[in-house]
Amino acid sequence: MARRLENRIALVTGASRGIGYAIARELAREGAHVIAVARTEGGLTDLDDDIKSEGGSTTLVPLDLRDMEGIDRLGGAIFERWKKLDIVIGNAGILGTLSPIGHISPKDWDDVMAVNVTANWRLIRAVDPLLRQSDAGRALFVTSGAAVNFRAYWGVYSVSKAALEALVRTYAAEIATSSASANLLNPGPVRTAMRAKAMPGEDPDSLPTPAEVASRVPELLTPQFGDNGVVYDFPQKLIVER
Repeated sequence: MARRLENRIALVTGASRGIGYAIARELAREGAHVIAVARTEGGLTDLDDDIKSEGGSTTLVPLDLRDMEGIDRLGGAIFERWKKLDIVIGNAGILGTLSPIGHISPKDWDDVMAVNVTANWRLIRAVDPLLRQSDAGRALFVTSGAAVNFRAYWGVYSVSKAALEALVRTYAAEIATSSASANLLNPGPVRTAMRAKAMPGEDPDSLPTPAEVASRVPELLTPQFGDNGVVYDFPQKLIVER
């Protein structure tokens, strides 16, 4: 069976666990070389073992995405080695504290905005020239229903995801006449550590696994895939006009 991403170079942030881990494995199964980025070196090592056991290949990048200059260096390193980037998955994100807006500490606010928004802007800034060097650069960023469904105490997370959607869709408009594209994926409730922190009373067995979400991702990243500036809700391949 032909692999849909054979010989593509793919960067995945937040790749040491959860959705990012599952997406990295899925892309490797489809033939991509995965540049796996995360803070947790142990999780990256586990990912490397899993991917190599299935015949895939990785480059591991231990990096805290709050290190903005580190993101810049990563872009330079990718250029030096490959001269291009075919796929970028902006998955890394943090929940922050669920709290009334007036009670959120400045540090918590700044941390969430740094990881969920500013790091993704810095990532786009670093890899945009690389995506344009690909014959079909594909960017996909992980958003949330919290970007448009506003609930009490979810303020900083909701604000960060709404800003992320504005960032990515603006970028998509800027690259609309190029061979690159940028879209967003809202995975919905998924069986992850972040979800368990946000909803401690929820039965995790009632939720889809990260692997189930990841199985739908390759179709959004192939050279033949033509959409741009779109938000997809899992499990349906649903275009959400926001």
